[in-house]
Amino acid sequence: MKPFIPARFEFITFGLLVSGLMSLLVSGVAMYRAVGPIAGFISVWFQAWLWAWAVAFLAILFVVPLVRRLLARCVIR
Repeated sequence: MKPFIPARFEFITFGLLVSGLMSLLVSGVAMYRAVGPIAGFISVWFQAWLWAWAVAFLAILFVVPLVRRLLARCVIR
């Protein structure tokens, strides 16, 4: 498959994908544990996931650079 996203957008694309997938998984598990298999589960989960994704995406944009700097101090090269 030929790449189609310019390299300058790699970090934002990474943040969108990681935050989207992780928030989908975590919000689904947390919601299922909290309310169980209720009627309309998917609809309610989707709405909760959209909010979670927005928060997770912003968190990724700010946290990843901090984690990289922290790891640079901790990893032996």
